[in-house]
Amino acid sequence: MVKAIFFDVDGTLVSFKTHKVPASTREALRLLRAKGVKVFIATGRPKMLMMEAVGDLEFDGYVTLNGSHCFTADHQDIYKNCIPKDDIERLTSYCRRYPEIPFVFVDENGWYITHINDDVENVSRLLEVSVPPLMSAEAMRNKDVLQIMGYFGESKEPKFFSEVLTHCVPMRWHPLFADIIVRGNSKSEGIDRVLAYYGIDLSETMAFGDGGNDIPMLRHVALGVAMGNAAEPVRSAANYVTTSVDDDGILNALKHFNVL
Repeated sequence: MVKAIFFDVDGTLVSFKTHKVPASTREALRLLRAKGVKVFIATGRPKMLMMEAVGDLEFDGYVTLNGSHCFTADHQDIYKNCIPKDDIERLTSYCRRYPEIPFVFVDENGWYITHINDDVENVSRLLEVSVPPLMSAEAMRNKDVLQIMGYFGESKEPKFFSEVLTHCVPMRWHPLFADIIVRGNSKSEGIDRVLAYYGIDLSETMAFGDGGNDIPMLRHVALGVAMGNAAEPVRSAANYVTTSVDDDGILNALKHFNVL
């Protein structure tokens, strides 16, 4: 019996084409909550961007920043794990040497970027979000940083994470940038924290996702569903592949498994 379902946002709940939640998904969420199934967000987005994306939809809790910050429907913290200060110090030095590489710093109250280039503008248009305000890496040294986004290719990751952000790992779902979180954080870790809080067993869970950062989550829950618009590695990690976000993928999968 499914008692809790976790949903990624971009490409899963929200269409990349329309930047909206399809009507069929909105109805599915309403029916799930009416049946007593708890519904949760599990996203790489920070709190403020996640709330913008889901709009007036109601959820029972939230796993944000790839598991780094989890909280209840009334915004009571369940779990929060910040990036170590010595990593921030090394990144500050790195930004001095390579000021042309943009980095986004996310804390609980906002997000800030060190440099704006074409890649940043392209991702902003893709997600239909504003470019973060400019702020130097030095200004973030005394803040509690929950996540970083680095605008560099995958080929740079081995050297960067062995020398700069040594306590962190990338969660890449786009070739232009990587979400960067503390090692040990993930959507699956965030799910475990939320389940413990609500007293729900992992065997009673289901999740929907489409991106590379969803792979740990889809493998972790009892029933992982990849959207039809997901890439092959994500599909391979799931128990089932449904139709795309724009073709009623969430509702179709819920009907397939007789959850609705």
